[in-house]
Amino acid sequence: MHPQLSTASEALAWLQANDIRRVELVFADLTSVARGKILSRASFAETLGAKMPSLFLGLTVTGGEPPQVFKRIFPPMFPDMAMRPDWRTLVRDPLATVPTATVICDLEASFTAADGHCQYQVAELSPRQLLKRVLGRLQAAGYTARVAPELEFFLVHPQRNAEGGLQVAHGMSAQVPHIESSHDLASAETASSFAPFFDELWAACEAQGIPITGYGHESALGQYEVNFAPGEPLAQADAVFRFKRLTREIARRHGCLATFMAKPYLTEPGTGLHWHISLADEAGGNPFTATDSSPHPRIKHFIGGWQASARASMAILAPYAHSYVRLQRPDASPASVEWGYDNRTAAFRVPHSDPANRRVEHRLPGGDANPYLSLALMLGAGLAGMQQEIEPRPEVSDRPASSLANGSERGALPADLSEALAELQRCPIMTEVFGAPFIELYNMIKQHELHEQAADADFAIKHLLARS
Repeated sequence: MHPQLSTASEALAWLQANDIRRVELVFADLTSVARGKILSRASFAETLGAKMPSLFLGLTVTGGEPPQVFKRIFPPMFPDMAMRPDWRTLVRDPLATVPTATVICDLEASFTAADGHCQYQVAELSPRQLLKRVLGRLQAAGYTARVAPELEFFLVHPQRNAEGGLQVAHGMSAQVPHIESSHDLASAETASSFAPFFDELWAACEAQGIPITGYGHESALGQYEVNFAPGEPLAQADAVFRFKRLTREIARRHGCLATFMAKPYLTEPGTGLHWHISLADEAGGNPFTATDSSPHPRIKHFIGGWQASARASMAILAPYAHSYVRLQRPDASPASVEWGYDNRTAAFRVPHSDPANRRVEHRLPGGDANPYLSLALMLGAGLAGMQQEIEPRPEVSDRPASSLANGSERGALPADLSEALAELQRCPIMTEVFGAPFIELYNMIKQHELHEQAADADFAIKHLLARS
């Protein structure tokens, strides 16, 4: 990010000083697909933004347009929404041949819904702006947050095997490619065989200010994890949004595909996006730590907010029908809402740390989850837990968390997306975090995707492999 850029004149001066010829303007839709357009520098200097039809916030992951969305929310005339650049996010596109910059935009529009009864601000439906709203609520309560994601992905071969499934990508560092024929957990040699890919990816991240600190081979075939340094939540969500784009594009340039879909191989562990979250109060202290250095009750209440909304939150954290394969066959993924100290089998973990750095880790999100919506619900639900003093279930620090059968048990997770969506619509904490308009829109889009998937047995690989 460019924290020194705060005005349009400063941004234009930076573009000129760096001989930038084109500017890409993007925003994240509900699926976290990057949508927008590319302008010449001269055109961008005249408009300082762009316009896009509001319907782009009503699309499914396949680009489908659910009819209900245009009967209930978006007017059928497809009115425009303005894309307003966040100048702090203006960075060079390290992959463009022609000198190009890219900037993330917020959205502005006001319109009357198709049914004529409700007036909407498009910011009520924009994932990035929903996160900003939660951060404002957190600040009003006297807190700021720092977060650090851990993101997993798979590198796969572009050609499917004879059975129509995915194949593990071959290493690319030498004339004879490295072939991973069995589990190479934490293998430095296997990771090194993809050095050309990771070297270019790391350089691209540095060019865009994405604070990755390291990577390694994870527990599944062809699976890797990248760690990020702690940072401010909005900047970190922007970083994950950009990282996924860069990873997919650079992989294609090196002859393979990178995917963040939840469970590429049914017999292998799935893809996670874990978030470490800490808070600071107005005096700079850690509100999760008491004056005697012991855990403050607030940390349990924060987790209590997570647990109270966990079943509903899965509609966001596991956003596709395919996402629930990861939960039904969890392997190393949590399958219930239990919590514990330094227990990686639990959904909510309190890692070992000194009192000043006490934090919590949310381990439920899949790699296919929208980073803006994920952070919004985590921070919003945690804040609700503290404000309402919600007590969590007993901890499970000294034993593996149970894999409760899917169902209505308090500690069980939803069996599928339909169940999670039903929970989302009746959860007061999620309504407080996101607002009724967003939840209505999100439910319409996801219900339409469920119908699309029911008609296509190959839906997950066809549509989620390169988009999730």
